[in-house]
Amino acid sequence: MHADTILLARTVELLSDADTDTDTASGPGTGPHDRPRDRPHDRTPQGIAVTAGRITAVGPAELLAPLRGPATTVHEFPDATILPGLVDAHAHPVWGAISTGSGVDLSGAATLDDVLARLADAAAGRPAEDWVTGFDLDVNVFDGEPHGAFLAEHLPGRPVSLLTRDAHALVVSPRAVELSGLTGRESFTDASSVVVDRAGRPTGYVLELQAMDLVFAHYPEVPLDTAAAHVRAQLERFARGGLTGLHALDFGEPSEEVFRHLEEQSELPLRVRCSPLVPADSAPDVWQRIAGLQGLGGRRWHVDGVKFMLDGTADNGTAWFEHPDVHGENREPLWRDTDAYRAAVRFFTERGIPTATHAIGDRAVRFALDVFEETGRAPRAPHRIEHLESVPDDLLPRFARLDVVAGLQPVHATRQTRADGTDNWSRRIGPERAARGWRTRDLLDHGAVVALGSDWPIGPGDPRVGLADCQLRRPVEEPDAVPVQPGQAVTAREAYRAMTAAAAYAAGADGELGRIAPGFTADLTVLAANPLDLDPQAQAVNPVLATVVGGTVQLHPRIAPAPTPAAAPGTVAPKDQP
Repeated sequence: MHADTILLARTVELLSDADTDTDTASGPGTGPHDRPRDRPHDRTPQGIAVTAGRITAVGPAELLAPLRGPATTVHEFPDATILPGLVDAHAHPVWGAISTGSGVDLSGAATLDDVLARLADAAAGRPAEDWVTGFDLDVNVFDGEPHGAFLAEHLPGRPVSLLTRDAHALVVSPRAVELSGLTGRESFTDASSVVVDRAGRPTGYVLELQAMDLVFAHYPEVPLDTAAAHVRAQLERFARGGLTGLHALDFGEPSEEVFRHLEEQSELPLRVRCSPLVPADSAPDVWQRIAGLQGLGGRRWHVDGVKFMLDGTADNGTAWFEHPDVHGENREPLWRDTDAYRAAVRFFTERGIPTATHAIGDRAVRFALDVFEETGRAPRAPHRIEHLESVPDDLLPRFARLDVVAGLQPVHATRQTRADGTDNWSRRIGPERAARGWRTRDLLDHGAVVALGSDWPIGPGDPRVGLADCQLRRPVEEPDAVPVQPGQAVTAREAYRAMTAAAAYAAGADGELGRIAPGFTADLTVLAANPLDLDPQAQAVNPVLATVVGGTVQLHPRIAPAPTPAAAPGTVAPKDQP
């Protein structure tokens, strides 16, 4: 039988003989005794034959020659390298793309004056009643707790809403407080709050999802065509960076409408696996509705798994640590009824639905592991814990023992904290807990499966940038930056494995994706050079020549975009945040 497509280039199988544990039961081998050592790869010209979307043969070009037929498309990439398709294991493509499609980009605004200058430019010439929204606000621009008073002084009467960098809080102007009807006396079923001053008046600092939704309800509506265009553009940017898939850890409105609208027009440029959010302290009828979404999908998107948020973020005091932070905060779960979380995890596990739990504080991570030990693994895929920003030593071996995937975003460490501990995150939780941050190296050495993601739009969406950062433990484009916890750096092979084989394992797709082997789905990334032969700086600008999704080849211009440190702006209410 002739192949539909043949790709000729050097192949890199990240679970090759450099890794002695390819087929272990616990996942794509990352234990301390079999840690891979990066080395130059075999430079024998090879290729891949693809038939009906699957890899049917891998080997030297001459051995693939008999598979060529009159209808076979042959793509030759001299001196290039084919990897298993890169997958971002944690991103938010719909609300992130809609949000970053317009508005004020606050990334890199290091002072309040910088923030105000950008807002003023955006407001110039617009009616006073128009909302001005911003995205990626760094809370370190405030001397103390964030507040919206400064917005009234410089943009009087203007509704302004600024989403913080971690996407778990808003800073809003007094006019936005008024339009949203915020009083400070609101009650929520989760740990959300509207912060008030000593007189009981809202300060303009709004924490967590339920409280933020009160503001989002007043944002201007975005037409479906516009929303879909923003999402399409972002998915194409992801593909140009080398991604063939991503795990969307949300499925709020208008995700389904957007994906269906896009697939009416053409194929998505990559695969999207969506896991809907189970709201904190929600009831079984909500769980049943979310369980009913499983399997929903189109040609390149589908719903699989669910997402929990067991706590908030350390930066705004809503993470769940064993001990309070310096302000007496970061000591409570987002789920006020932790027994309800336990029951919800059991509900989905018993129905064969895998879970991913956002757990940043050490107490949240411990509690999630305890619950997973009680419930056991869902048959289709392992449970996951996302973020785990500070983890004590005794929890490290439990990930491998319980077969729980560690979903990490090291770009949060490299781009939101500082090696000297002067950032808000480090100051709040203290040096001892900050030293346990984003323990990629330690988790791998304890045998855990680590799947890497960007948490886009919180982190950079170009996977090459994130992969370089996690090897350097600093922003790749800042050579003079001091690395954050450099002992947690990983090798190039480990980094790329965490966005290929480990991502597939995390989704229960390790028999389908993440390898270059006969029988596997032909999702592939073609890079100009083998990243295992490059230093991280060169990896970050290694040109992506093509991505392949289900055997369909998408060629990309040979242009290496410069790495960027942060996400773009936003104006639309983000739903189901990280």
